[in-house]
Parts: sequence; C-alpha cells; structure tokens
Amino acid sequence: MRKLIVILILLIGLVQPAFAVRIKDLVEIQGVRQNRLTGYGLIVGLNGTGDKVGSQFTILSLANMLRTMGIQVDVNALKLKNVAAVMVTSSLPPFCKSGHHLDCTVSSIGDATSLAGGTLISTPLYGPDGKVYALGQGPVSVGGFAIGGASGTGVTKNFPTVGRIPDGALVERSIEVSLESELTLIMDNPDFTTAHRLAHSINERFGLEIAKPQDLSTIKVAVPEQYSEKLVDFVSLVERVDIIPDSRAKVVVNERTGTVVMGDNVKISTVAIAHGNLSIRINEEPQVSQPTPFSQGVTTVTPQTGVSVEEGGRSLVVLPSGATIGELVSALNAIGVTPRDLVVILQCIKRADALHADLEVI
Repeated sequence: MRKLIVILILLIGLVQPAFAVRIKDLVEIQGVRQNRLTGYGLIVGLNGTGDKVGSQFTILSLANMLRTMGIQVDVNALKLKNVAAVMVTSSLPPFCKSGHHLDCTVSSIGDATSLAGGTLISTPLYGPDGKVYALGQGPVSVGGFAIGGASGTGVTKNFPTVGRIPDGALVERSIEVSLESELTLIMDNPDFTTAHRLAHSINERFGLEIAKPQDLSTIKVAVPEQYSEKLVDFVSLVERVDIIPDSRAKVVVNERTGTVVMGDNVKISTVAIAHGNLSIRINEEPQVSQPTPFSQGVTTVTPQTGVSVEEGGRSLVVLPSGATIGELVSALNAIGVTPRDLVVILQCIKRADALHADLEVI
C-alpha cells in the first residue's frame, strides 16, 4: 500500500513540550533596521558583451561621464559593446558609520549578454530621501557564463547579467539611530497571546512593570533608571529572555508539489472520510492474421484490446472529535492516500467545518 509522504513542521511538538524562543528571534526594535540604497551606473571593460547600439540611455550616460572628465565626444561615434548600464543596489545596516564597506549587487537594465570581467565605475547610491549615502565601485563577480555561436546557438549557466561586488560600496554618510528611554518592539508574527507572554516575561526578568503590550504586534518597554546610561546592556538582556510563542493553527498546502505542512495545534472534529480509487487499464496487443499458402489473401494486423477496471476496497475512515495530526496521518495512511489526494481531502474537511485551522493553498 502506498505510503503518505507528509512534511510535518513542529512534529516534535507531538512528543515533547513546546520549546522556548529568544525574544531576539521574534521581534525587531523600531528604528533599528536596514536602509535600502539604489544607484545607476556603468560597467566597463566587457569583452564585447555589453549593451547594443540601440541602448540610448547607455550612450547618453557614457557621453555625460566623459564630459565631466573634460572629454568632448560625438554621441553618434560611441560604440557600446564593452559598456553596460546597470542598477546598483545595497543595504545600509543600522549604526553603520562613514568609512564602512558594503556589498552591492549590479543588474543589467539594457541588452547586455554578460557582465563577466567588467568593472563598475564610481556610482553614487541614494537613500529614500534622495541623499547619497555610499559610493559603489569595483570589479564585478559573476557566478555564471554565456557562450554563443554565430548561428545563434549558445549555452548559458546561471544569470551572467547579474553580479556582486564584495565590499564594493564605501559608506559616505551614516544614519543616526538613537535609542530613547522607551523601546518599541515590533513582532515579526503578530499574535495577542505571544505579545502578552512577551511583556510578562520581560517584567518577570527585571522585577518591574516596564513592558506593556499596545496591540497584537507592538510592545512598549520603558528603560529602567539604572540602565539609562547602559542601553546596550539593557537591550542585550531583553533579547535573551526566553518565551514560548503562540500562533493560529494552520495547514499550508502546495498543490503543485503535493506538499502539506501542518502545525501541532491543528484539530479535527468527528468526520468520516471516504477515499475511493478507480483504476482503469487498457492493453492493446497486435495480432497477425496470416493467409493460407497459395491463396490470394493479404497478411493483416488486427489490434486486440483488453479493458480492466478496479475500484479500491476499504476506503472509509472515521476520525473522532479532537483528532490530532498524528491520528489524521495514521488514518489516511491506512487507506493509501497520496499527498495530492490529501490536498483534496483537507479542502473537503475544511468545507465541512470539521478542520479547526486556517487552510492556506499556495
């Protein structure tokens, strides 16, 4: 009998108590975040894999760059096969100071076929406020290649039109982030129960009523007076507090791959599941008809078709009220349910209001 292949996240919760998680892994401190930087630049030194003649923005960009260097050129005389226009992106971490180096990514926006071997010319990287926070420059590292022939055939590995420049951006302006006398913790997965537990655990750790949940995702934490000059120490202590997070019961189904992921809080009311398999097999065998000797007959081939139909036997399972994931999996294993069949069964159980969990199909 075919076995059910089900990926169970949190399966260990069936045999062990819920585990504790650090607050550091559940929340973000408001204001302490990365900032996205973006810029437009040119990559030079390509081996004939740059933008084609029709890329007007690359021609104009190259001409403007040369003019700033005191070189007057005829736009119509520029050849671009060794130059490519790219978008440069990077992330500015919190508390990053001037002089730090950042990794940056370059992505072709023209019709260049490869950025391998190229070098990014000094490119200003702008923040959301329009100010320059870093300058990007350096040789591009591409984890792929593209090789083509004159007939149009070729071989491509990975994405040669996207590359990275390790430590290729130099921070010119830092973003000032100050921790106030009150911290605001933003939960990654908003939940009322988890917010209550989080605030209670912080208050219990310091012996003071300093944490108050504002809603299902926000907790305000007042900095005690003894830590007013030691904010880093206080944040470190808060991040190391352990709590047991809670979440809504959920079943996630991927219909394309037949993958089903369930949490350990999923419960099922009393329900009967019927699963019938109808198997139809058609076999065709050619039969040769040979005429008798000295006759005027012609050898012919006639197909012989055989059709057989089989329908599964035991296919009715009753799950009691409050059945758990383990009981569901065992019961469906007993009737030979495949992952793709399980997708349909779960949808039907949810439609019958017997599945007490969110069913998310992706």
